[in-house]
Amino acid sequence: MAYYRPPGPPPDPVLVRELTERQQQMRQQVRHEPLPGEPRLIAGCDSSFPTPDTILSVFVVLQLPTLELVEKVYSYGPVDMPYVPGFLSFREAPNVMEAFSKLKNPPDVIMVDGHGIAHPRRMGIAAHLGVLLDMPTFGVAKQKLTGRFTEPGTERGSIAPLLDNKTDEVIGQVIRSKDKVLPLFVSPGHRCDQAAATRLTLACLRGYKLPEPTRLADHWAEQFKKEVREA
Repeated sequence: MAYYRPPGPPPDPVLVRELTERQQQMRQQVRHEPLPGEPRLIAGCDSSFPTPDTILSVFVVLQLPTLELVEKVYSYGPVDMPYVPGFLSFREAPNVMEAFSKLKNPPDVIMVDGHGIAHPRRMGIAAHLGVLLDMPTFGVAKQKLTGRFTEPGTERGSIAPLLDNKTDEVIGQVIRSKDKVLPLFVSPGHRCDQAAATRLTLACLRGYKLPEPTRLADHWAEQFKKEVREA
């Protein structure tokens, strides 16, 4: 996800407490389990903030294993919630859900441009979205949000575990998706396990740093932004 980080005063502590409680409640609903079967359709999800007050969320649906584009949709609208570090999923989720509702081809699993459980409270946007939809989701992020890792090998396909800073719990995997480029951070969201998240990420690579579902979601986001500006 591309995040707008506006300057301003510290967030309202009452709001932070409320959001923390909601995240903890949602965390109790998260399940990590193998996918029920081999997915036929995989979605890519990406959100960005064209202005401080608006959000554009995109879903693309691809066929597996060919990665042929089946469908693309977007939702563009206002953002009411202020920026609060660590709680961006609440800022994004309403518009993401609106975009998802436009799909005519429901995916079997969703790859989200963002984190799953590789989040300080284990509730990144992929986990958040999975709980809301009660669907298999996982996150593929370009930057680390929390945890520590040993740099994986420089070759495509090299993998290293992402560990919790305090407990050494494995909260994701660090994957080199292309030779000698910065790695990706892959973690399960909901109703998906790490093995499936890693396998699908690798299966969706086509020579770019980003796997095709999130790469194409980002690509179409740029096209849809032009539509929004011209409307």
